[in-house]
Amino acid sequence: MKKIIATALLLSLIGINTMPALAINSTEDTSAPKQKRTLFVKKAKVDKNQYRFDYVNMGWWDSFGDEYLSGYIKQAIDKNHDLKASTLMTQEYYQAMKAQFASELPQVGAGFLPGYSKLPGTTSSNWGFALPIYASYELDLFLKNRDKTKSTKKTYEASLQDERSAHISVASAVGTTYLNIVQMDEMLKIQEEIVALRENLLNLEKLRYEEGISSSMDVVNSEKSFINAQNNLIELKKQHYKMLNQFAVLIGESPENANQIQRKSLAEINYSKTIPSEISTEVITSRPDYMKAELSVQKAGLDVRVAKKEFLPSFNLGGIGLFNASDFGSLFTTKNMLLGLGGGIMMPLFTGGQRVANLKMKKAQYERILETYLQTNLTSIQEVNDSLYVLKSDDERYNQLVKQYDLESKNYKLNEQKYGEGIISKYDLIRYEENLLSLEQQLNQYKTERLMGFIGLYKSTGSRL
Repeated sequence: MKKIIATALLLSLIGINTMPALAINSTEDTSAPKQKRTLFVKKAKVDKNQYRFDYVNMGWWDSFGDEYLSGYIKQAIDKNHDLKASTLMTQEYYQAMKAQFASELPQVGAGFLPGYSKLPGTTSSNWGFALPIYASYELDLFLKNRDKTKSTKKTYEASLQDERSAHISVASAVGTTYLNIVQMDEMLKIQEEIVALRENLLNLEKLRYEEGISSSMDVVNSEKSFINAQNNLIELKKQHYKMLNQFAVLIGESPENANQIQRKSLAEINYSKTIPSEISTEVITSRPDYMKAELSVQKAGLDVRVAKKEFLPSFNLGGIGLFNASDFGSLFTTKNMLLGLGGGIMMPLFTGGQRVANLKMKKAQYERILETYLQTNLTSIQEVNDSLYVLKSDDERYNQLVKQYDLESKNYKLNEQKYGEGIISKYDLIRYEENLLSLEQQLNQYKTERLMGFIGLYKSTGSRL
């Protein structure tokens, strides 16, 4: 009877994968994937988050000469919740890869089966104890499981590129928002000066009206201009408030702390590096979207290979060791032990065309992903070329406006002399001053756009600028 039971258990193992019945607790730290990262990580012992700073190329951000900006980039990497979510996502894919790898290993389990029996009409009862230990293993002769593991590994490596892309995007958003806030600081100061000037113009216009020099229409127009300047100031303050809140969230702070954000003035921020005349194509191949597309093609190729191997038979081995006794004390004796080994070949003969359809689907997916990869290549070249051209154009436009502003400044000083000599009125001088302030606002805007152009080029090159 024992042989019959052991044989039945053994046959039940052949052709199936048996999962372990015992769970083993591990003290392994799973806070970060243990696999060696293939991008931007040295083998030497470093901070476990150092690779995240390498993603954003902190040395490049130092080129702005703004310690506040560099500090906020680092703070965003540490505290931004979207970035933490992207890092956790890579850990999910890493564990999925480990789970798939487990299918390449033998599966072992054990159990303890106590039993009690009493037959009807008898006064005697019996105890029985069984300790089965079983194992199963699928021989990967055609490397199907190995290819599945390679496929999940490509998915994990692609998730690393998503993580890197998220870090570059957040760093770019922090830099862009910071520059907008700094520009808005200057805009508010200038707009407050414009409001004060237009108030003076309104008061002068009223005096001129009382003296019969101007009409009531001139007074109304001056008042409309003054109210318009006030409205512009209110709108700028609203945008400034929203930008500060947005920036606080980007760096992982509560919007309640937005007013405590420290920053330099726009005049103190200057990019120290020169504009590159051209960008090497090697930079394009290091973009995260390009590398992800390349990994996706490789994964799709592996999936096609796995689909082809689904037509091949699977080879399974199974084994069991059974300790069976009527009393617990003699459970582990050799006379109560049964051992068995077996194997089998399994091959589905008819699945209704499922395997053929699956293979065709995987081939179609491969072709689609390949086209996406080719399109990503073209788009990467376009974005780099566009961002470089925009930066050069913004730089040229800014330099031209600097010259124009210098001329207007000289012209205003000459008008100040004329006013001191009584040649022009204070009303005219205020008009010249307002014109100079408006040009200064435009100059600040052009400078900010030029600085943002560097960030645009940084983002298009995947931070490898």
